[in-house]
Amino acid sequence: MLHQNELLLGPFQGRLACVHIAVGKGVCGTAVSKDEVQLVGDVHQFPGHIACDSASNSEVVVPLHWQGKIIGVLDIDSPILNRFDETDACELEQLAKIIECSCDWDELYVTA
Repeated sequence: MLHQNELLLGPFQGRLACVHIAVGKGVCGTAVSKDEVQLVGDVHQFPGHIACDSASNSEVVVPLHWQGKIIGVLDIDSPILNRFDETDACELEQLAKIIECSCDWDELYVTA
């Protein structure tokens, strides 16, 4: 979730992850700064990649929006190189829209 120009770890499943990521840093921070999906076949080739999980080799990150602003990201990692393709990215964008419309952001998201 985005809070004061950095992403803070929210609900997740998997290995221990980075708790703070600055906007514009790593794959997640880049997704926020560019407001676009980041589809990365090999995270080790991504400039400035933040290795939160050493087993991660590929990643797809989709920005989440509320009231016209980015409030966070949906971040999916895989230990398999080139695990995700354009179809995955498009379908995860659709999932992100469902999440955006289904959550009560007034209750979940604090902008202070």
